[in-house]
Amino acid sequence: MGKITDENAEAEIISGLKEIDRSDLPPVHLWDPPFCGDIEMQIRSDGSWWHEGRPIRRLSMVKMFSSLLKKEADQYYLVTPVEKVGINVEMYPFFVVDMEVVGGTEIYFTTLTDDSVLLGEEGCRIFLDDNMPPQPVITIRMGLSALICRSVYYRLMEFVVQEGELFGVWSNGKFFPLASA
Repeated sequence: MGKITDENAEAEIISGLKEIDRSDLPPVHLWDPPFCGDIEMQIRSDGSWWHEGRPIRRLSMVKMFSSLLKKEADQYYLVTPVEKVGINVEMYPFFVVDMEVVGGTEIYFTTLTDDSVLLGEEGCRIFLDDNMPPQPVITIRMGLSALICRSVYYRLMEFVVQEGELFGVWSNGKFFPLASA
């Protein structure tokens, strides 16, 4: 058996990434492996991923890790069917960098990791984080949320309407309040 090198391991991981279908993410919500400890990995508030104090620059690696992300209580983990390791998340694990409005009735958000979600579908909702100043956040999947970057937030404000005593946006036939009138 040959010696396993960093190059071999990286090549094997990269080849496996090509097989990941982003629309069919691993069922991490069904996995409950034993906790194996924390690792020195961090997701910063700007959506960048860091390992041992250095940024992870390969987007394919970040996408792979993000597909294995799970939240339990207030802690984040990377999970596989056989192990679970804790990681640090500064604010939110995802970061919205784009928005598209289709037909004037559906608002889609896209994250740095190329997750695309329709506001109002499968539990995707928008809310304001109570930090000062309040920051817009959307839920992505299974309790995981994304901070909306400033430029996308300004574009979103173009679609805000007043409904009774609330200001908010419509998407997918649902109204999402953002603030009181």
